[in-house]
Amino acid sequence: MNESLHSILLHLHSVGRWIMLILLIIGIFNSLVAGERPYIKSDARTGLILTIVTDLMLVIGVVLWYFGPIGFQLVQSSGGFGAAMKDPVLRFYGVEHLTGMLIAVILIHIGKAQGKKNITDKKKHMRTMWFYLIALVIILATVPWPFRAVGAGRGWY
Repeated sequence: MNESLHSILLHLHSVGRWIMLILLIIGIFNSLVAGERPYIKSDARTGLILTIVTDLMLVIGVVLWYFGPIGFQLVQSSGGFGAAMKDPVLRFYGVEHLTGMLIAVILIHIGKAQGKKNITDKKKHMRTMWFYLIALVIILATVPWPFRAVGAGRGWY
């Protein structure tokens, strides 16, 4: 992958991370404080925008993982997935980050789908909140934050 294209995609992925986290927190907060309030159009719209941003982050992330210098290419050059599992940094970028994010994307989609179910509005809000909250925890655990060994030197942006 061209270095400038990699840099652009990495910056998009970094900025998108913050947008996705903000939307996820908004979705959790809206569902948490909804109480008996009907599941309204703005709730569905927040879920829609969240899933669109999340899907874009997934596509960009998979492209970065497969074609970028860390991820699949690094795993292959180091001797395959068996060897990568012995190195914490290789394991994180080659397996853990991608797997965690895939699970989070699936949970976000399931959470959004709860708003379409023929159940009470309170159940819609509670189910949405729980799926979004679990996705948020998984995302926070599998991001290469600068204070973690796998994200050292990467910065917050």
